[in-house]
Amino acid sequence: MTVLTDAYLWIKALHIISVIAWMAGMLYLPRLYVYHADAEPGSVQSETFKVMERRLLRGIINPAMISAVVFGVLLALTPGIVDLATGWVWVKVAALTAMFWFHGNLSRWRRDFEKDVNRHSRRFYKRVNEVPTVLMVIIVIMIVTKPF
Repeated sequence: MTVLTDAYLWIKALHIISVIAWMAGMLYLPRLYVYHADAEPGSVQSETFKVMERRLLRGIINPAMISAVVFGVLLALTPGIVDLATGWVWVKVAALTAMFWFHGNLSRWRRDFEKDVNRHSRRFYKRVNEVPTVLMVIIVIMIVTKPF
């Protein structure tokens, strides 16, 4: 047995914990943007949102994403866990790529708020708040059911 096989359950647990933390942040940050979009630039409320958004992204979302990727790669490298010839793996990879793209957009939008140059309405942020949920559903279904 390899070290990865011996540590499989611990790696899996840490991966799940990391994904939960990442998703919690990815679902909460757009909600902050909904409220921030209505705040007057330069106001106390706007400045408070800036601090909350920065801390959430840098203190929780980014580290959780990094650890989810590290533990996910370790899981994928564990012998007998992932068969790259199966279609579900590639659907999961595509959805995960979209999740990284969305994460990058959250970062970009935070920088826009930081500079007081937000270009989107609260309605926009309410709509995009559904993106990580849809991607998460696809990823979980692929990894749990392995439908093809």
